[in-house]
Amino acid sequence: MKLGVISLGCDKATVDSERLVGALVGHGAVVTPDLAGADVILVNTCGFIDAAKQESIDAILSAASLKAQGVKAVVAVGCLVQRYKQELQREIPEVDLFLGFSDLHHLVPELAQRGLIDDPVAAHPGVRQFLGDQPHVRYLKISEGCDHTCAFCAIPLMRGKHRSEPLERLVREAQTLEARGAREINLVAQDLGHYGRDLGRGGRGGVGARLPELLEALLAGTSVPWYRLLYVYSAGLTDRLVELMGRNARILPYIDMPIQHASDRMLERMRRPERRSTLREKLRWLRSAIPDLAIRTTCLVGFPGETDQDFRDLLEFLDEAQFDRLGAFAYSPQEGTRAAAYADDVPDAVKRERLEELLEVQRAISAERLARFVGRETPVLVDRIADPDEEGATHVGRVPWQADDVDGVTHLERGGWGAPGSFVRARITASEDYDFRAVALT
Repeated sequence: MKLGVISLGCDKATVDSERLVGALVGHGAVVTPDLAGADVILVNTCGFIDAAKQESIDAILSAASLKAQGVKAVVAVGCLVQRYKQELQREIPEVDLFLGFSDLHHLVPELAQRGLIDDPVAAHPGVRQFLGDQPHVRYLKISEGCDHTCAFCAIPLMRGKHRSEPLERLVREAQTLEARGAREINLVAQDLGHYGRDLGRGGRGGVGARLPELLEALLAGTSVPWYRLLYVYSAGLTDRLVELMGRNARILPYIDMPIQHASDRMLERMRRPERRSTLREKLRWLRSAIPDLAIRTTCLVGFPGETDQDFRDLLEFLDEAQFDRLGAFAYSPQEGTRAAAYADDVPDAVKRERLEELLEVQRAISAERLARFVGRETPVLVDRIADPDEEGATHVGRVPWQADDVDGVTHLERGGWGAPGSFVRARITASEDYDFRAVALT
């Protein structure tokens, strides 16, 4: 069976796709980039915000249209399906299977029943299949679901309550990723700090009790050079975790800590667990404990009830906090959330203006933060090698303070050493808005 894959949404969804494809490859499937030439197309959907929902629907319709060219079956899974399965079945009947998260175990039997896949042919069916273009950068999803009750977020409605993956299983998965070329593993979850709270003794230890234990097991069980923490609430940044990060260079000095807002009135209305004073103290502590720590955050503007003063409070805090990186979104109501019952009283035009202003403010902050690294020597993980036929082309990589895809890159102005996935020693010579330029030393 030739399998076409469309994977949408976040890195956690990418892990889901790789696991599903691994199960199918274990039954004889061969992944093809030619969707029109596939026997089966698997679409992993996203339902996070309106734009993502529309992108997912467009992808499903596009895949379904290829049945006229010989595609035998289309399967849609993921967040959008979990929330709107019945509606999708009614509106897009040409799709053969809609499987929510609780139904994914039916994928192999259903395709087998249709005669599209074989009995297991792999020695170890289910090994994740890489779907990207940089096999040295991989993601390890350590838990599913979320116990937070943020007013704007539909993720608990789609993904359910928080469930941690067993520690031993995660170590084995990391070992497999390393054997397949991983040089950087990014730990992902809705909130990394909640890892282990549902795993017996970790649950009695409070928030963040077993994340350091997991990291220590990963460090001991693999030789992966870089581990990066993506998306951890400030409450999960415990003394033990920060101490471990500070003393082990394989855990990168990088944290993705979403704040969403900095007006206490908005934080309360959003049902966020932190307040401005808490965030301020946490940032001060983190930077004193981990030299050169890079902190990324996420903000939401235009939430119902956000006044001009609330927005000014947010900008003022960003100037004070000096986050290295920032992602931002304009609020859109999500069906089933608490905020969906609020009057969406911030006009779309105002949301767009605030979003643009916030990003412009952060652009200047990020540029200033990056400038402090000019002149430093640092390892660079090479992601892409320059095309020798392209005049002025540079190798492209990332330093420890740059996460894959969401942050900038580092342009290596000189060198020819190694290949994608290798490390070179380099000196940073210049910084731009989000990128570095560096000269390779080795």
